[in-house]
Amino acid sequence: MGKRSYFITGTDTGVGKTLVTAALLHAANSRGLRTLAMKPVASGCEETPEGLRNDDALMLQAAMSERVPYEQINPIAMLPAIAPHIAAQEAGRQLSSQRLVGLCRGFQMRPAELFLVEGAGGWRVPLNDRETYSRVAQEMQLPVVMVVPLQLGCINHALLTAEAIRNDGLVLAGWVGNRPTREPMAREAENLDYLKSHLRAPFLGDLPWQAEPDPAALALNLDIRPLIDF
Repeated sequence: MGKRSYFITGTDTGVGKTLVTAALLHAANSRGLRTLAMKPVASGCEETPEGLRNDDALMLQAAMSERVPYEQINPIAMLPAIAPHIAAQEAGRQLSSQRLVGLCRGFQMRPAELFLVEGAGGWRVPLNDRETYSRVAQEMQLPVVMVVPLQLGCINHALLTAEAIRNDGLVLAGWVGNRPTREPMAREAENLDYLKSHLRAPFLGDLPWQAEPDPAALALNLDIRPLIDF
């Protein structure tokens, strides 16, 4: 098969994008596919002897099949856990879609069958005063996988995000439901049914809550055939 490339977004920040991305990688690995993933921009990094490191990017590095240096997975690492455009301003750096697209395309050239780019926050997170992160997916014409947290308000947030993705001229290739808390949302089954019937995109699965996240185990809950079999 040729390389399949996708952009992973969420309906908000903290909805489980990295966990879902890592689980998708494990699901593809189990099918014998070679996998790569990037988190081009990460704020909320820690100082280490090797340099700034981000837990999300490290999770992706551990989940993908190909072994590459951390700096290629997360080329723009920033210390404070705040919005990327603010973190960049405080660090005296400039984020732009052109630069991020260049970084992604360079990494995309490496041999693999599945390539995932994890965004930051939600679909309209700013990169600068003129651009949002969605511009990266637009310029690369990447189909989008959306992560939906199964919690109160998820229907509104998911439908609005899906609408924005399509209005930007991109395909919503699939969506994943993620449980961010131990306690299930009220009327969870009814909310899931509504999303399945109204999002007009493949439902790739829903992930149970875990006290200690295990992407390899969570991968068993995913059906990635819509992403790789076409």
